[in-house]
Amino acid sequence: MVGLFKENTKIALDSIRSQALRTSLTVFIIALGITALVGILTVVSALKNTILNDFASMGANTFSISQYDFSSEINQNDVDVRVNPIISYPQAREFQEKYSFPFTTTSLSFTAASAVEVKYSGEKTDPEISIVGVDENFCPNKGLQVTKGRNFNSFDIANNNYVCVLGSDFEKGLFDGINPIDKIISIRGAKFKVIGVLKEKGSTFGNSQDLRVLIPNQVARSLFSAPNINYDLNVMVNNEALLDEAVDDALITMRQVRRLSPVEKENFGIERSDDLIQTLLSNTEVLSITAWVIGIITVFGSSIALMNIMLVSVSERTREIGIRKALGAKSSTIAWQFFTETLVIGQLGGIVGIILGISIGYGIAMAIGFTFTIPWMAIIWAFVTTFIVTIMSGLLPAIKASKLDPVEALRHE
Repeated sequence: MVGLFKENTKIALDSIRSQALRTSLTVFIIALGITALVGILTVVSALKNTILNDFASMGANTFSISQYDFSSEINQNDVDVRVNPIISYPQAREFQEKYSFPFTTTSLSFTAASAVEVKYSGEKTDPEISIVGVDENFCPNKGLQVTKGRNFNSFDIANNNYVCVLGSDFEKGLFDGINPIDKIISIRGAKFKVIGVLKEKGSTFGNSQDLRVLIPNQVARSLFSAPNINYDLNVMVNNEALLDEAVDDALITMRQVRRLSPVEKENFGIERSDDLIQTLLSNTEVLSITAWVIGIITVFGSSIALMNIMLVSVSERTREIGIRKALGAKSSTIAWQFFTETLVIGQLGGIVGIILGISIGYGIAMAIGFTFTIPWMAIIWAFVTTFIVTIMSGLLPAIKASKLDPVEALRHE
């Protein structure tokens, strides 16, 4: 059986070489469908990895309270657009004081300014830096790691010390080749001592997370006074089993802070990190379905093309089939020969399509800034798809070849 398979494979390869142009076009058509399928699935996989990497560092045991619940608004067309009031500083402080659920820590933060210029020793950045007012719990609750120096402590916050923690991009720009720890930077004339540098976070949907300066809340409030500043609250639950109860308690506490009656709807949003991840990941399924639709349509066309080339091959080699049958070849042997030939062409197309699809997906992922990993599931499905195409395309020509009458076949010119 093994010897027969080797012989059929050798005959198939010889036949493919003798019809190089026709075979190349068929392989290209098959590869086109697999490229579309694998390419889109590769980009979708990279997008999923990016989402998971961006939110996994926060853990599944955190939630935030903000003006709106953006996770619930995704893919929803609300006719009645709600305008929620901002979360003011007194409200944020009141929540911190009232919320005393066990095993939780609450951080208060706000974006004080954006497009700010930062100076150090005669050098300055482009006016693209964000200034964020924070407390000592902000970094742990947001999953931010300090790679150099230290995080804020309660003494820094309580005494309104002029200290700061920098995003990682400052080591590539303002402090290129210099250790920034204990250096003094200037922000709008105010001097800040650098006490820490954050681990690189990269960009999320085009927004850099590494071009920001963290400073104590009260210092930020005194330097960047503006009307209607909106504050954010982030809560970490140290015991994940208590997350649901902690969210419910926070909901009740915030309703009390907002002075809402029992019949009034919440005019704020609570977003759990695990819910937000699932919401975003669910939207990537649309891209996966699109990939399958495009791939199936193209692969269906390529299966017809492959079937046609094999039917033509059967007609052109009718006399050869007659000779082989006259010499004692069984119908099953003839069928297996043509089926092997179809299998080789199909798998060649699949391999070329997988290589092109991964290459294109990798290029797109790197250009957009997604986290790329080899999409093994896409590769497996590509092989399965090409095998199905082989069966669909090779069965009819193989059966037709095996049923040829040897006498009639020998008469064929």
